[in-house]
Amino acid sequence: MAVRSMSSSSVIEQTIPTLSLHDFRCGDPDAQASFVSRMGDALVDLGFFALVDHGVDPELSREAYECCQAFFALPTERKMRYSDPALKGQRGYTCFGKEHAKDNPYPDLKEFWHIGREPSAYLPNLWPREVPRFQPVFMELYRQLDQCASYLLQACALYLGVPQNLLADMAEGGNSVLRVIHYPPIPLTAHPASIRAAAHEDINFITLLCEATAPGLELLQRDGTWLPIHALPGQIIVDTGDMLQHLTNGLFRSTTHRVVNPNNDREQRFSMPFFIHPRPEVDLTPLEPCVSQTGGIPKFPQLTAGEFLEIRLKEIGLA
Repeated sequence: MAVRSMSSSSVIEQTIPTLSLHDFRCGDPDAQASFVSRMGDALVDLGFFALVDHGVDPELSREAYECCQAFFALPTERKMRYSDPALKGQRGYTCFGKEHAKDNPYPDLKEFWHIGREPSAYLPNLWPREVPRFQPVFMELYRQLDQCASYLLQACALYLGVPQNLLADMAEGGNSVLRVIHYPPIPLTAHPASIRAAAHEDINFITLLCEATAPGLELLQRDGTWLPIHALPGQIIVDTGDMLQHLTNGLFRSTTHRVVNPNNDREQRFSMPFFIHPRPEVDLTPLEPCVSQTGGIPKFPQLTAGEFLEIRLKEIGLA
């Protein structure tokens, strides 16, 4: 059973800058410099951009959504077999209504599954026996997204004026997580203040969001208004997380965003964000070149990526 995007690129234009990764990878110095400049400016101004020609196989994404749909259609008691509290929601299944945004007491209207790196020095992956294709499909998707993220982190480093591989090396072997999300039809028992994903910022370095199956994603602009971001075929949405904002002393923005409820409360939605994390021991103390570009004073304390993650997991109800 295929899951298709509800948007059409022929009639809807993206609301955020759209870049082609081919420009960075093609070997043309001018095209690469243009990509670095446009990407960096987007992360400074908006904290978001859309990416095409990213190297992630669209057929693989389609098959991943089919696996996703098959798993989340299982009875709750079957899904709960893959929920282990000791893993703090970082692997396997997290049930509907468990997670909430930082400083928001109302639960998000979603359930999800987390997949980590293999082989892993962190936590073991869990795999649903009921969906045999789940493991090979998602591990290949993880690999392709990880490769794409490495190029983007290299471009980020060039924009910041630090060694090209500095950020990519920080994330090499890191505890990056592929999250497979199901937003079911809005239940009649949902609290009126609950939405699919309340306003929040991502924890990690950068996030790569595969084309979702329905609209709903919005980012908070500087003037306080919400800007819809479209789920267009073939696009990956990229945004800055809090860890990269911390490391760049606020030069790259970790922008507040949310997923709103649909007009039709019987509509379900699937999405697959890939959260790029540095290794836990990586020092997130603001980089000196970024401090110099942002007033000369560090705005964030010395903290490792592992310490940062543990604090945030407690804030959102997973630890």
